Amino acid sequence: MNTPLAERMRPKSLKDYFGQQHLVGPKGSLTQMIANGVFPSLIFWGPPGTGKTTLAQLLALEKERPFYQLSAINAGVKEVREIIHKAEHSGGLFTGKSPILFIDEIHRFSKSQQDSLLNAVEKGIVTLIGATTENPSFEVINALLSRCQVYILNALDKKDLEKILATALKKDIQLKNKNIQIVESDALIELAGGDARKLLSLFELVVQAQKTKNIDLTNALVFETVQTNTVLFDKNGDFHYDIVSAFIKSIRGSDPNAAVYWLARMIEAGEDIAFIARRMLILAAEDIGIANPTALVLANSTFQAVTAVGYPEGRILLSECALYLASSPKSNKAYKAIDQALEKVKQTGNLQVPLHLRNAPTKLMKDLGYGKGYQYAHDHKNQFAEQEFLPEEISGTKFYDPGENTKEKSIRDFLKIRWKDKYNY
Repeated sequence: MNTPLAERMRPKSLKDYFGQQHLVGPKGSLTQMIANGVFPSLIFWGPPGTGKTTLAQLLALEKERPFYQLSAINAGVKEVREIIHKAEHSGGLFTGKSPILFIDEIHRFSKSQQDSLLNAVEKGIVTLIGATTENPSFEVINALLSRCQVYILNALDKKDLEKILATALKKDIQLKNKNIQIVESDALIELAGGDARKLLSLFELVVQAQKTKNIDLTNALVFETVQTNTVLFDKNGDFHYDIVSAFIKSIRGSDPNAAVYWLARMIEAGEDIAFIARRMLILAAEDIGIANPTALVLANSTFQAVTAVGYPEGRILLSECALYLASSPKSNKAYKAIDQALEKVKQTGNLQVPLHLRNAPTKLMKDLGYGKGYQYAHDHKNQFAEQEFLPEEISGTKFYDPGENTKEKSIRDFLKIRWKDKYNY
């Protein structure tokens, strides 16, 4: 099997590691930790392709520790316990060199799965290194987080990516068999988005797509190749924003069949379950809104449920929510209302609150007229008393214009009765 370029170029030592100088540079945190002989459990938090897995492997080599690796996508409590059992009988506790257990995408572990690590980490049976693209404060349980030091990895900058590209061209045997000239690298760098793995995968794709050994790599060639071969990356989770865009637009367009198809594409690619649920939560407010307020309730329940359940069962919850949202009436009026109100605030600044709406906790404030003339709605027929609620300068400005769906038509009728002369409902 042909090993991908990104894997072939994985650094074999810390001196070959690009980026993250705040961690592995001469004065880096991890450099100091290695020099001092200290090696606690760690959490690496950063975007994809920034070297979290590689750094964990290199630390294990540097510290001469046995290295076990699990992915939270396809491992569970059983696999964790098997490794802990091996570690207990490895003699690491007596030598001070306990094995390293590296868990990729640890944020995908449920609470019970994370709980299964606690005792082994606490007793030093294993040294845990977790990698996550999500904020560990929200995705890692407090008991485990308190036993680990968190280090942030940054997206690689242009110089780092250019060095990685140049190194691959110089050292990789398969690339050296071709006559490759990098005329322009801007497109590769831009599409990589700070992700070294994506950079090398893109570069390899462009090279392999050419039928000749003589290749002049240009921006145009990169974009042309990527457009033709996008599906190859979708399968591996790259360019996932194109897929999630199709997913969201299918729900917005009320096509449940397309929505569940794009959902399946994301699940098959290993997309983060919380990311999918979070996007549906946003859509429920932005594109359905008041046309069906239950959509937001269901989306929020789905988000909470899938983060507890995880894959594979979580796919059913995601499907139910996606189908419901796609089949729901649509309205973006809440989204438009707040954006228009924000724009008005930017235009008009901090307008004064009308006196009758102001709070009057002291006698002085009451003497100054604070709260004077305010009409308490519940003291009036139909719990409504017509009065001014906006600053005088923007009186009569209508931010919310109900849609034509059944729910908002009833809201329009409700508002028309109460504000028939003021807001033109």
